[in-house]
Amino acid sequence: MSLIKPFPGLRPAPGRAADVAAPPYDVMNASEARQMVHGKPWSFLHISRPEVDLPERIDPYSPEVYAKAAENLQRMRQAGVLVQESTPCFYVYRLTMGEHTQTGIVAAASVAAYDQNRIRKHEYTRPNKEDDRVRQIEALSAQTGPVFLVYRSHSEVDSQLLRIAGTAPEIDITASDGVRHQLWVLDDEDVISQLMLHFDAMPALYVADGHHRSAAASRVAAAGGENQGPPGEAPRDYFLSVIFPHDQVQILDYNRVVRDLNGLDREQLLERVSESFSIEPSATPVRPVKHGEYGMYLPGQWYRLAVEAARIPRDDPVQRLDVAILANELLQPILGIVDQRTDNRIDFVGGIRGLEGLEARVESGEMAVAFAIRPVDMEALMAVADAGEIMPPKSTWFEPKLADGLVSHML
Repeated sequence: MSLIKPFPGLRPAPGRAADVAAPPYDVMNASEARQMVHGKPWSFLHISRPEVDLPERIDPYSPEVYAKAAENLQRMRQAGVLVQESTPCFYVYRLTMGEHTQTGIVAAASVAAYDQNRIRKHEYTRPNKEDDRVRQIEALSAQTGPVFLVYRSHSEVDSQLLRIAGTAPEIDITASDGVRHQLWVLDDEDVISQLMLHFDAMPALYVADGHHRSAAASRVAAAGGENQGPPGEAPRDYFLSVIFPHDQVQILDYNRVVRDLNGLDREQLLERVSESFSIEPSATPVRPVKHGEYGMYLPGQWYRLAVEAARIPRDDPVQRLDVAILANELLQPILGIVDQRTDNRIDFVGGIRGLEGLEARVESGEMAVAFAIRPVDMEALMAVADAGEIMPPKSTWFEPKLADGLVSHML
């Protein structure tokens, strides 16, 4: 079976993309989602966050929520707001955020390849979040949230996508956050065949973002269903994905803030940190640029930290990550943060909020100390996935985010 294949996508009717496109379902809470859909009857949030159309205190995992998603999808199709292609297609998708541009392909990716670790992951998933996505897929009989995949840059694939992106797009919108989303429909059978052959020759793809969506798609495929088609080639044997070349993907820092100093005062903390790191006060916010370098913020003061070189593991792709070094050399032994997944003393701040976001959490008194971390690069992420290992929690923050609603995969 093919690693990727085209599919007849469900997408906004001409002129409707700006009305439909929405942020990913998991980047806002229910209250924020309700505000976002105000005055927007065709926003895809009515499908991806259907609790916005139900009483405020409803359990977001209740059967009524998934039933409302299905009802809203049907309503948007009947109104002609969403229409489905008559033939299988690939789609070229370009994201532009400021000076950054990335151009990828929207395709159905093989569940079997995911199950066999040819589509490689780097995060653990939480059962309750997997269950939620399974119920959503089953209720809609569709995959509506694309999984963000990465392929190792391939000159012929890259040039083909760039050639198509040089023509007039089918969709060209700019979201409220300033990110531009462009989409081209690729229905040329010869080009589709060439791209499939190139992808089939690739040793692996990598999940960048969307681990719960891909895991849920695997569970739905395993459960089977009626009228699926040939074994291994039914729609539910593939999952909705957008695949970008690794050298175009932008990963921002994912920083840490800690609620208290674990019984230490400021001077005691600095003394303990100096046992493993060099410490240099800084008059300006510290954005780390070197491996093993960090910014630390205490009320009113930034510090530049650099771990001793001898403390950086050489061969372990996980333990040599900056996020792992900080955990092993400072968060755990000094601040007592043993499990970042469960300890409510620590929180995580995406790099999109800037270093000012870290300062604000500390100056408000909510947090006692903040740490700025150098972003993980794609080579390091792929090395972890290739080794079959798992990244530390909250290691990567990908920007810009994919839009929901531009293309859905009907099962």
